Amino acid sequence: MLDTANAPQTAVINGVTYNAEAGQRPIHVDGCTTISALFEKRCKDLGDRTVHREKDLGIWKDYSWNDYWDHAKRIGMGLRKLGLKRGEVVSILSEDRKEWAYFDMGIQAVGGIASGIYTTDAAAQVKYLVNDSDSRFLVVENEEQLDKYLQIENEVPGLLKVIILEDEGLHDLEHPNCILISDLYEIGAKAAADEPGAFEEEIAKAQPQDTALLIYTSGTTGMPKGAMLCNENIMAAVEAGARRLQCLETDNQLCFLPLCHILERDVSIYFPLAAKCVVNFAESPETVFNNLQEVSPDTFTAVPRVWEKIYSQVLILVQEATPIGRAAYGMAMKAGMARAEYMMQAKPVPAGVAANYWIWDKLVLQNLRRMLGLDKMRRAGTGAAPISPELLKWYWSIGVPMVEGYGMTETSGLATMNTRHENKVGTIGTPIPGYELRIAEDGEIQTKGANNFQGYWRNNEKTAETFTDDGWLRTGDVGKLDEDGYVTITGRLKDIIITAGGKNITPAEIESRLKFSHYISDAVIIGDRRKYLTSLIMIDQENVEKYAQDNKVPFSNFASLCAAKEVKELIENEVKAVNKEFARVEQIKDFRLIDVLLTAEDEELTATMKLKRSYVEKAQAHLIEDMY
Repeated sequence: MLDTANAPQTAVINGVTYNAEAGQRPIHVDGCTTISALFEKRCKDLGDRTVHREKDLGIWKDYSWNDYWDHAKRIGMGLRKLGLKRGEVVSILSEDRKEWAYFDMGIQAVGGIASGIYTTDAAAQVKYLVNDSDSRFLVVENEEQLDKYLQIENEVPGLLKVIILEDEGLHDLEHPNCILISDLYEIGAKAAADEPGAFEEEIAKAQPQDTALLIYTSGTTGMPKGAMLCNENIMAAVEAGARRLQCLETDNQLCFLPLCHILERDVSIYFPLAAKCVVNFAESPETVFNNLQEVSPDTFTAVPRVWEKIYSQVLILVQEATPIGRAAYGMAMKAGMARAEYMMQAKPVPAGVAANYWIWDKLVLQNLRRMLGLDKMRRAGTGAAPISPELLKWYWSIGVPMVEGYGMTETSGLATMNTRHENKVGTIGTPIPGYELRIAEDGEIQTKGANNFQGYWRNNEKTAETFTDDGWLRTGDVGKLDEDGYVTITGRLKDIIITAGGKNITPAEIESRLKFSHYISDAVIIGDRRKYLTSLIMIDQENVEKYAQDNKVPFSNFASLCAAKEVKELIENEVKAVNKEFARVEQIKDFRLIDVLLTAEDEELTATMKLKRSYVEKAQAHLIEDMY
């Protein structure tokens, strides 16, 4: 078991030795100081044990640590044979799948730097990322992603080869720069046979300070920047995660967020190297809820949008239930809420409250969790964006302990964390072991520790701006620290709204409260240099459509749904309810609905489904001006 709150700085947890005393070098996990060394140890020790599961023709199949090692070895040796040198970049343009992990480990094992590209990126964005990183190889998933390369092939001169994972529709492809993954496997197998022990020798060359990953930020305020993470950064995150999160070798987890994102990369590739658990790859982001039901994972980490979606689905089911069913759900939630009051604060649950919950759990909540695929859930995690405290409480109430953490690419994905047993709702927890945190005079959260990144790729100016003169990382988030060491984020430094009357307002709390409405998917507060606050709101399509159907509101598409008078009144009532919780200067005086369905392919949304404030304000400028 890896559960940690008060573990000593050097400890053996579940047979794994962790060493991350503040300021001590090097950090090691089971005697390994690099990711690839830990990968080698696990594969050699665990052999035939299952590490990955993935669907093939609709059936879940198991893949072992031996499979992991063999495929990564052939990839690494193949890339090396084709010309990859230590310190050079390989970009991966693919949805989540076991080959993503194979390439990640294979690239790093021979000294390369792995960099992910979101499959939602357009050809022009792929060109920028490949050229900025000076990638030597590009891995593409299928014909759709290959087409992006073919549009820009004359504009990415640094690429040596493009490697294709799926050959469907490409059997007749003849391109001098393109090879199938089967070809790379053959090249790698021959190279390994010709140079016995070379792969292991390359792994042994790796040093803690070697750059292992290049992760590009979302670029909400300009072109994306490549954050360099070294072996020590990742090992520090692995070590800290092990101390704070309970992980068992028998755990199953589900991977579905893009592996380009540091949160999913940590949770589904690096943390399992320490925990020795099994990772199930979702078929696609669209099937994640079905896959969740099939896998019933022990732990699951997602962004707030996913947790909000599950909650919305339950509300729709409740509305469609019989009167008896709705009454039973109401009584079960009442019992769950009473218990959650104690559980969320790690306080003993009174016998009467526990007994009442036990009854309603057997009658209702147990079946609800099973239906959602949350019946084995020991811990749910949320991060990457703020989540409503009310939503957290709802999950605890149905018997799913959910904890919130905080991190960013520049902190290797981890900075602070709540646990099941040390938890303050509304906060992002306390700093992870071996990590320091302070609040600057302007309210900015600043951090120092081994998991702070090396800097931005070939951008010394931006790197210098990101660190203080005394070496602390500027997170750009505004927050506060309470007497118990728990951190609360109140907003982004660059998002602070200064009204025409001179009032400073951080919009994140208002936006978060709006999003708890099951009719509102997302919101952006407007008001900088203006007389009052307004909001751009994105409705929750499923719940609002259900409301329209139940109330016989005519609509033909999403735009007409947003234009319906009854829908506007519905959202107006939700806004009024939120306004009651805030001071007059923080209240929303007007709002407009964004009448187009946004996806991660749109500039306004990140790949983790967060609205990009600057892009939204630019794209919806006409709606904003209309409110003033």
